[in-house]
Amino acid sequence: MASTARELVEDVLPKDMIREIWSGNYFKALPISVLDFELSAVLPAVFYMFRFGRRRGAGKFLKTFGGSGGTTAQRRRTATVERIAERLAGGDTLHGFEGDVERAILGDLLLCFCLENTRRELGRDKQIQRVAPAHYMASWVDVPQSVANLRHVPEMIVAMLANPRGDDVKSSTEEDRTWFPVGLGYEDNLLLRAFSQGVTRQGVAGDHASDRFDEADGSVGLDQLLMVRFAQELGRAPAGIRGPEGAISNQRPVAEQAARDFCDDIRKFVRSYADVVPRQALVEMLESCVAVGLTTILTSTVKVLFAWEKTGKIPDRGEQHPEALFVDCSNGVDREIGAVAEQSMDDLVRRMERIPVVLMALRLLDYEARNAPDADVPTRPYATAWLNLLGDLLHDDHPNAKWILVNVSVNARKLAAKLASDYPDAAAILKDDAGLPNPVWRLAEGLMALVGRKGGRGKFMGMMDSCLLAGRPNGLATKRSTTRGVGVVRRKREVRSLVFTDAVLDYLVHLHLLPGDGGGSGANMRSFLDFIRGRYGFHVATAPPGAPLSNQLLQRNRAVLERRLRDLGLLVGVNDAEAMKRLRPRFERFGHGGNV
Repeated sequence: MASTARELVEDVLPKDMIREIWSGNYFKALPISVLDFELSAVLPAVFYMFRFGRRRGAGKFLKTFGGSGGTTAQRRRTATVERIAERLAGGDTLHGFEGDVERAILGDLLLCFCLENTRRELGRDKQIQRVAPAHYMASWVDVPQSVANLRHVPEMIVAMLANPRGDDVKSSTEEDRTWFPVGLGYEDNLLLRAFSQGVTRQGVAGDHASDRFDEADGSVGLDQLLMVRFAQELGRAPAGIRGPEGAISNQRPVAEQAARDFCDDIRKFVRSYADVVPRQALVEMLESCVAVGLTTILTSTVKVLFAWEKTGKIPDRGEQHPEALFVDCSNGVDREIGAVAEQSMDDLVRRMERIPVVLMALRLLDYEARNAPDADVPTRPYATAWLNLLGDLLHDDHPNAKWILVNVSVNARKLAAKLASDYPDAAAILKDDAGLPNPVWRLAEGLMALVGRKGGRGKFMGMMDSCLLAGRPNGLATKRSTTRGVGVVRRKREVRSLVFTDAVLDYLVHLHLLPGDGGGSGANMRSFLDFIRGRYGFHVATAPPGAPLSNQLLQRNRAVLERRLRDLGLLVGVNDAEAMKRLRPRFERFGHGGNV
């Protein structure tokens, strides 16, 4: 072919339009990039944004540990755990690691508590991929080098928790009444305070070198101390990105109910348990909290967008619900239960294959609508009104709809003629040979046919796996490869199932035992199952709508869950009577009463 698909499209459509629509993202509906990301690296970036009110810029990690010679890629490969351990052992802040064996032990401790290699490889001579949230001062380490590699997830979390007014997240004032203020320092922010043991400030809050560690503080554990010593080698926190690119967008997901639930969950959990749960367990449970919240936001957004596709309207907050998914509580041990959980997730994945087309339609309408009269509709923090306007245009229920639809139809016909010889399948869609009378859907379907399955579905599934922490010890899902088909027509594919790892169970039970939402100290199994089904769409002992499951299988799944909760010390009962099965925390929460 003489030209790529994008080059042919650029010959027909305006270049500024191509820059906006040739993407998988639509931040006004879901303000994160539709790409995979490392969820475990999100919290240090969140710490930084809360502390300084800007997106993190370049720091001194490569300069300090990567040497001064070679390309950036070479310096990244040089900055290994082994080199970091050698520098720490030769300094004045850690003693007893001077020998080869001792430095190897120090490197293993860093790799265990503070750092992670690329692709989670073992060894002290591998390239470092991320820094762990062992302590607040992990925010000083610019790994990954560009905060954009985290796909705007930290920005969305900060915007949801800080809950500011305006288009961007700005430094809070002393009058702002919030548990998560921005730019005031670690003392006032609930999340920063939980991770900043031993940190004092010498100077103004905005000074990137003002944070200091109190050497007389004996409250930090070994993992936290190693993180502090590592960060101290850098000298200061990275500078923020200057200009508009450094601003934290106050854009929230259109799934408003799921976003608010996530904020309530993390506030109650951190406030109640940060001071009583051991640090390693706290980090695991907090990452599980974020995974549960992001997954629910994602599935709720999917459901909201499907409703918008049909009606042109975003459902009211009280009518928004996450997708119903069946959970394999046996983690794959019971094959029948595991097969049902895989089928439940497969059904969702098949429906989600439509979402890239819906997002393309939104981007097309967004581009056209911004040039139309009466387009001055607020989009931040929630873009509900704007998406409702786009829905009116899509369904020809707005005064400006006709000329916008005509313009889209003209673009579709021109593009069909341009693609006729090189991309006949896409051209057929654009000419309505596929039976799509609405020109917006024709153009959206045609463009996504050019982008291809890998560029659309593949990237969306990568984002979903990242939200689920798929395959991780504190994640929500497992993933395996399987080959299906008959005879020579066999295709390899990935199947997923929703599971409850021990860390997720620990988090969900401790959250449910807090006052409110039907929980509390008297919570039992029934209230717990109702809670996770209603809030997150997780079905254990009930069948998701449209899934005819036997009562025997459902009760077996529940029995497995009860057995696991007993083994974890989270469920007690003197007999099989429902009223006698009570949930109890492994860690008694701070305060033992009152509102959280």
